[in-house]
Amino acid sequence: MYERILVPTDGSRVAEAAVDHAVDIAEKYGAEVHALFIADTDAIAYGLGTEQVDRIRQGNFQGMTELREDAEAATGYVKEQAEAVGLSVVERHAGGQPHDMIADYAKENDVDLVVMGSHGRSGVRRVLLGSVTERTLRSTRVPVLVVDYVKDDE
Repeated sequence: MYERILVPTDGSRVAEAAVDHAVDIAEKYGAEVHALFIADTDAIAYGLGTEQVDRIRQGNFQGMTELREDAEAATGYVKEQAEAVGLSVVERHAGGQPHDMIADYAKENDVDLVVMGSHGRSGVRRVLLGSVTERTLRSTRVPVLVVDYVKDDE
């Protein structure tokens, strides 16, 4: 049923919760895990020049140490978890609008399932801030498993 599972990740606790679910499902089906880190170029473009934004869109984070380290740590966590149970992993770093990049990646790589976290925002906060998860649901025909993260103290 599932041969390729995509886990978009930003390295947050929410994303790590989604990784746990994705790896569990992938292990049951012997699926390949795809870890995708996307630098939101709309959010970071204001402080960068056009050349740097173009490089980020191509997944080239050279010279941007903090961004590169964040990307490597985020997809590295997915890789560690998946390889620990014997699964193969594809890592990709890219830049663009996250929901579009997720939908495009899923289509181009014949992904069977997207597993992603949700910060659980609702009401006005969701409308004002937008939601990558919500936009992804509307941007792809691939099934999307949304993992909500609840802090231990809630």
